[in-house]
Amino acid sequence: MSQQPPSELNSTHTTTHLLTHSIQRRNFLRYSGAGLALTGLLLTGCDDDDDTSNNSGAFVDVGSGDLGVLNYAYALEQLEYAFYTQVQGGAYYKGLAATTAEKQILDDLLLHEKAHVDLFRNALGSNAIKDLEPDFSTINFDDRAIVLGTAKTFEDTGVAAYNGAARYFETPTYLPLAGKIVSVEARHAALIRDIITFNSFVATDVVDLYVPPTSGAIGSGASGSGLERSMRPALIVNSVNQYLKVGSKLNVSKFV
Repeated sequence: MSQQPPSELNSTHTTTHLLTHSIQRRNFLRYSGAGLALTGLLLTGCDDDDDTSNNSGAFVDVGSGDLGVLNYAYALEQLEYAFYTQVQGGAYYKGLAATTAEKQILDDLLLHEKAHVDLFRNALGSNAIKDLEPDFSTINFDDRAIVLGTAKTFEDTGVAAYNGAARYFETPTYLPLAGKIVSVEARHAALIRDIITFNSFVATDVVDLYVPPTSGAIGSGASGSGLERSMRPALIVNSVNQYLKVGSKLNVSKFV
C-alpha cells in the first residue's frame, strides 16, 4: 500500500488500456467458470481422513494435508470476496460512472472472487471451515487510494499465498487447480497495479526479476530467477489476520 495512485485516470491511452483489460477479464470469467466446474468435480474426491479441524475458538484452524490447503485457500478467497463486496458500499465506488473501466474491473473482480468462494465451499462440503467474519474497520472505503491500495495488498498476498501453499499438497491432482486459480489472482494483481501505476505489474516486490550480466545477455553472472515471489502460510496470516475478527483469525500452524 505504499504506492499512491493518481487522483484520476485522465490518460486516454491508460483508459483504453484498462478497458481492453476489462473486456479480457470478462471473457476470462466465462472460461474460468468452466474450468472451475471441472476441477470442482475432482475436488469431490478429497480424502476424508485428512486432518482438518473446524474449531470455533479464537482462531480457525485450517488443518493440514490437502484439506488444510484447500481450507486455507477458501479462507483467503472469503476475505477477498468480502472486501470487494464492501467496496461497492463505499463512496468511491458509488461515484464511478457505470461505463467506466475502473468500475467494470471492480465488478469483475467481485464476481471472480465469488466464483472462487463457491468453488471451495461446494468442493469442501462438510469439511469446510466456517464462514469467516472480516474486520475492515481500518479501511476507508470512501477513499480511492486506500481502496485500490488495499486491493493491491490482497491480490499480491493471494498470489504469494497460492505459490507458497502448493508445496503442501499431498495429491498432485490439486496442483492444476492451484495453478488455474493463481493465474487468475495474478491477473487481478496486475490489473489493480496497472490502475494505480501504469506498467507496474512486474515490480520487484512481487517478481524476482532476472537481471542479465550485461544488456541482452543470458548466462553466468545473472541475478534473479524471473519467478513470482511466494510466501508460506505462516507469513501470509500475519497480513490477513488483521482483517479478520477474533474467532475468525487463521491458525496455519500445521504447515511448517
